[in-house]
Amino acid sequence: MALIVHILSCLLGLGSWVAINGVWVELPILVPHTPEGWELPSYLSLLIQFANIGPLVVTLVHKFRPGHLHEGPVIFVLLAVGVVSCLLLAFLWQETSWVGSSRRSTALLALIFFLSLVDCTSSVTFLPYMTRLRPDYLVSYFIGEGLSGLLPALLALGQGVGVISCELMNSTEPNGSYTIGNLTAVYQPARFPAWGFFFFLAGMMGISLMAFTILHRTPCKQCQRTQEVGVGKKREQKESWWKGLEQSPMMGEDEAIKEKKKLGRYSVWEKVFIFLVLAWVNALTNAVLPAVQTYSCIPYGGRIYHLTATLASIANPLACGIAMYLPNRSLLTIGGLSVTGSIIGSYIMSMAVLSPCPPLLHDNIGGTLIVLAWVLFVGVLSYVKVIIGIILRDEGHSALVWCGAVVQLGSMLGALTMFPLVNVYSFFQSADPCAQKCPQ
Repeated sequence: MALIVHILSCLLGLGSWVAINGVWVELPILVPHTPEGWELPSYLSLLIQFANIGPLVVTLVHKFRPGHLHEGPVIFVLLAVGVVSCLLLAFLWQETSWVGSSRRSTALLALIFFLSLVDCTSSVTFLPYMTRLRPDYLVSYFIGEGLSGLLPALLALGQGVGVISCELMNSTEPNGSYTIGNLTAVYQPARFPAWGFFFFLAGMMGISLMAFTILHRTPCKQCQRTQEVGVGKKREQKESWWKGLEQSPMMGEDEAIKEKKKLGRYSVWEKVFIFLVLAWVNALTNAVLPAVQTYSCIPYGGRIYHLTATLASIANPLACGIAMYLPNRSLLTIGGLSVTGSIIGSYIMSMAVLSPCPPLLHDNIGGTLIVLAWVLFVGVLSYVKVIIGIILRDEGHSALVWCGAVVQLGSMLGALTMFPLVNVYSFFQSADPCAQKCPQ
């Protein structure tokens, strides 16, 4: 039964961000068929920030009406909305309409907003829900959350998303001269259409919904936390759909006492440090560095970019697995790893700033270093996020609610910082994979 609960927790984590991660990796397929063109990623970033209204509402309800919001029905609705939105995307993503004087992908943008609302709100509902289970199941949840980025990336790789070839293009200049032999980057056709990819996302959300339903309705006395009621530690099992199984007995008396002693073992300043690190790490991993991934990798070639995206996606669940077997709750270790990840992130950012002519451009070691940097960056900071989640899990339900809120706050601040640099001021310059403008 414990193995089954690990699998169900992993599948619940899979549904947390699989939809939006899937939309991101599918952008090279969507962009040529939308009136927004390559402005579509900017719209997607803004929609995700607007969707933070969901986490804000949930956090405020927990703050001012404690005990009135049960995560069970909220998660069920969120996952159901995710399934329906992905199915509708498969049929409606190319539908456009006039907005003012220009055409817009209204159906695509509206459905992406609903998916963003689902995924953003998962941060403040899925994590607190995991307090109903033993602490080791939280790591399985984080593994599933890592897979929510890996599985769409692997499918997109098989689909052939973003594969570029350099083809000779002949052109006629305005003065009548004829140019022969210009190399132009051309995206290769995908092996299967976008609607098939959206059906895959709907399937993943559906699997997560079924896993949550089983997890929520199936009693497991060995898997769940002990809730003490009164002096005599009266225990009772309630299988109501709305309450879930948070009151099911699972620990012995001594184990329950040890669990209770863990609560509140961190000082106020230590908690402030934990939340600041959490916000910083999520700003880097969810917004700041992803915004410049193409600028840091494309100069070294399309193959390096795809290898980086795939291996970095694998590093996330791998780091979660390491955290399961080698958890280190030392705040000194967390701080040291955060600094290490930030230094690696600085290297990645410097390569993006120096695009399209970063150092070691014409040497194999340059591409190797950028791949290694991305893998270490994602792996190290993913480990930090999991350990912080485990620490806050022991601090109780409220701490995990604030954990989700801080995750979204850090991501939002990172996105709002990078948006004007990338999209307004054009601080970064794209590399042309078919041009040789940099000196050997």
